Amino acid sequence: MSLIDALNWRYATKQMTGEIVPQEKVDIILEAARLAPTSSGLQPFEILVITNPELKKQIQPIANGQPQIVSGSHLLVFAAWDNYTEDRINEFFDRTNAERGTVNERFEAYRNMLLRIYPARPAEENFQHAARQAYIGLGLAIAAAALEKVDATPMEGFDAKALDEFLKLKEKGLRSVALLPLGYRDAEKDFLVSQKKIRKSKENFITELK
Repeated sequence: MSLIDALNWRYATKQMTGEIVPQEKVDIILEAARLAPTSSGLQPFEILVITNPELKKQIQPIANGQPQIVSGSHLLVFAAWDNYTEDRINEFFDRTNAERGTVNERFEAYRNMLLRIYPARPAEENFQHAARQAYIGLGLAIAAAALEKVDATPMEGFDAKALDEFLKLKEKGLRSVALLPLGYRDAEKDFLVSQKKIRKSKENFITELK
C-alpha cells in the first residue's frame, strides 16, 4: 500500500474494538516518531506508551470521556520539554560528538549560538517551540500507523494540566501536548467508518508561485 493509499484509508477513528496491536507494529510507529526531523536535531519531546487498562481508565475522564482512550490497544502521550536549558542543549551536542567520534568547529559554534539564544527566551516561548516539534513526530506516527493498517486518533481534547499532574510530567520537565490512541476500528459501531473523506481541493489548498 502506498503512503497516499494509506492516508486515504485512515480516519479519526471514534470506536475501537480493543484488539491488541502487535508489538512489532507499535515499534514501527514509535520509530517513525523517533526519526522525525526536529529543529536543530534536539528532539525536544518524549513519548509515553500506556497499555495498563487501569491507567487508561483514570485518564479517560481527563480526556473528556473519549472512548478510544480505553478501547484502544496503546495510548501514546506526546510530551514536549517545558523549556530549553543549557543542560538539555549540551547533552545533545555532547552525545552527538561522542557518537560521531569527532568535534567539529562549526558544530561547536552552533552549540554556542543556541546556548546564547534559547535559555534567554521565556520558558513558555520555548515550550511552544518544543510542542511544534512534537507535532512533527505525531504526524509521522500517524502516517506510519496508516501504513501498518493500525488506526490512530490524534487528540487535543484533554486537560493537559490534569494529565501532567497525573503522569507526574512536571518532575521530568515535560508538558503533554497530544494523545494518540492506537487500535483497530469497530466497523459496526463507528459512524465515520464508511463516510467519504473530505479535504479541500488541490486548487484551494496549493498555490504554485512561478
